[in-house]
Amino acid sequence: MSAVLSLYGPNTAHPDGRFAPSPTGVLHLGNLRTALLAWLFARAQSGRFLVRLEDLDSGRVRTAFYDEQLRDLVALGLDWDGPVVRQSERTALYERALRTLDTAGLVYPCWCTRAEIRNAASAPHGTPGEDRYPGTCRNLSEAERAARTATGRPAAVRARVETASVALHDRCAGATVAPLDDFVLQRSDRAFAYNLAVVVDDHDQGVGEVVRGADLLETTGRQVWLHGQLGLTPPSYIHVPMLLGSDGARLAKRHGAVTLADRAALGEPPAAVRTALAASVGLCERSDAPTLDELIARSAELLTSANPATP
Repeated sequence: MSAVLSLYGPNTAHPDGRFAPSPTGVLHLGNLRTALLAWLFARAQSGRFLVRLEDLDSGRVRTAFYDEQLRDLVALGLDWDGPVVRQSERTALYERALRTLDTAGLVYPCWCTRAEIRNAASAPHGTPGEDRYPGTCRNLSEAERAARTATGRPAAVRARVETASVALHDRCAGATVAPLDDFVLQRSDRAFAYNLAVVVDDHDQGVGEVVRGADLLETTGRQVWLHGQLGLTPPSYIHVPMLLGSDGARLAKRHGAVTLADRAALGEPPAAVRTALAASVGLCERSDAPTLDELIARSAELLTSANPATP
């Protein structure tokens, strides 16, 4: 068995894990591998495994995907503890956290559109990267805010961040310095943003270890910052490498059979898909047929053999 996934340092939090997909589509194999790893790592440490559906983006959520995503997890042999939680039923918690930040003077209204932010970033002396907010609405006077309110354009709520970056330790990526900006906490349509909701939910549910794709590592600094401002302890993070297609690019629909249903149509049962996903990170060989108990034991070996480097 060849080790592909390397971990650095022990889990300094408790081992309860979770999988939190957005019901906006069918889970593809990359999502399912993350779910499998999160489940294996939680079970290998005798922790709980929770499932949360992140369904705050009502414009993209489709009710048909709620049950379909859960069926795919069950097909892989994954179970969970307690009821499935839906973010759309937890908005009172996000309201409370936003009020806490507002009381501390850590938020402000923002009327900028995405196009305006992109244009500001591309202008001379602009802020590189369209996701970096240039601070246009940060220091508006009361009169300027009143004028913008009078236009009828709804405002988003942004965090007032006084530092450009935050240091964090990821158990897969190691020591990381993540960039910060004045990121959105609540959108102009009043929907709460991912970064606020995920911090509140992980704390409220007692999640101690977050396993997710490496594409989310850069924004993790925002969540670490929020934990600090809300007086919360952040979980341990494991951002696993993205699952790639045959061309070396991130797995996508263009690569063909990328869902559990696609694989079943080709005659590949869920257990074989599970083996392939585990083999992609070195927990077994493609020719193996390990049971879930065997994968849990191998995951425990990986977790205990992690590089002892500390954050």
